[in-house]
Amino acid sequence: MEFTFHSGDLALDLAGTVQHRRDDRRDLLTAPDRLARWAVAAGLVTDPPPVSAADLAAAVDLREAVYRAATAVLHGRAPAADDRDLINHWAAAAPPVPRLTGDGTVHRDGDAPAVLAAAARAAVDLLAAAAAPADGTGSGSGDDTGDGVDAGRGVLKECQADPCTRLYLDTSRRRTRRWCDMRQCGNRAKAAAFRARRTTPGTHA
Repeated sequence: MEFTFHSGDLALDLAGTVQHRRDDRRDLLTAPDRLARWAVAAGLVTDPPPVSAADLAAAVDLREAVYRAATAVLHGRAPAADDRDLINHWAAAAPPVPRLTGDGTVHRDGDAPAVLAAAARAAVDLLAAAAAPADGTGSGSGDDTGDGVDAGRGVLKECQADPCTRLYLDTSRRRTRRWCDMRQCGNRAKAAAFRARRTTPGTHA
C-alpha cells in the first residue's frame, strides 16, 4: 500500500507521510505527483490535481508544522507561534468542493491549495480539541510524559511500536490502544515480544 490512513485524523495522516522519524526516516511525499496521489487516496479530491514543486514544498512545510504542533500538545506545550500561523494561513484557504453528479455520485474538485486547506482545517480542529481543558477548569490534559492527551474524538498518542513514530487518535473503547495500527505495528510489536520471551532464560511462551 502506497499510503496508509489509520491515524484517525486527516491532519495526522498527512504528518504520517513521514515514517520512522527518529530512525531510518522515510518520506512518502518526495515528488509533486505523490502529493497528488495522496490527495486522491485521502478522499479529498476525485482526480489528481496539478501539483507544482512550490505546492509540494508548501505541503511539506504544513506537514511538519502539524507534526510539531501535535507533538507539542501531546507533551503539554502550546504549539509554536510560527507553526500555528502557518496552519491558520492554510486553513483560511478554500477547501475542495463536493459536486453531485448525474448518476448520484459525489465528485470532489480542488487544486493543491484546496488539499492543504482541508488538512489545515483538520489540524485546527484537532489541536483545539487537544488543547482544551479536559474538565473545563485546567489548561489541557497533555503532560511531558507524552502518554496521551484527550482530543475529543479520541486520545492523541504516538505509536509505541519501534521504529514507528506515527501520531494517531486512540478511539478504542477504553482508550488503551498502544499502536497506530493493529495489523502492522501491533502484530510486529507482539511478535517481537514473543521472540524476546522465547530467548529469555526462565520464561515460557
